[in-house]
Amino acid sequence: MPVAQKRQKTPKVVITFASTGDAMAAEDAARTYGLPGRMIPVPSEISAGCGLSWAAAVADEEALLAGIAEYGVAHEGVFHVDLY
Repeated sequence: MPVAQKRQKTPKVVITFASTGDAMAAEDAARTYGLPGRMIPVPSEISAGCGLSWAAAVADEEALLAGIAEYGVAHEGVFHVDLY
């Protein structure tokens, strides 16, 4: 029987939002501009106003922030967190 491989945490950039509306606008911006990442619950290491955040590879941080800024999305914070 093969041994299950253990998942490893990788560094991610996590963008938090003050409201669910801002989080949904970020998701729209990501779809519109083809930005990387996905919506996730706010990790327990972070405290944020709304329970949603956007996570992507750290290497994509600059493009992601530029895209949501161009779309006019307000964000609360930007964090680097190791996630599965």
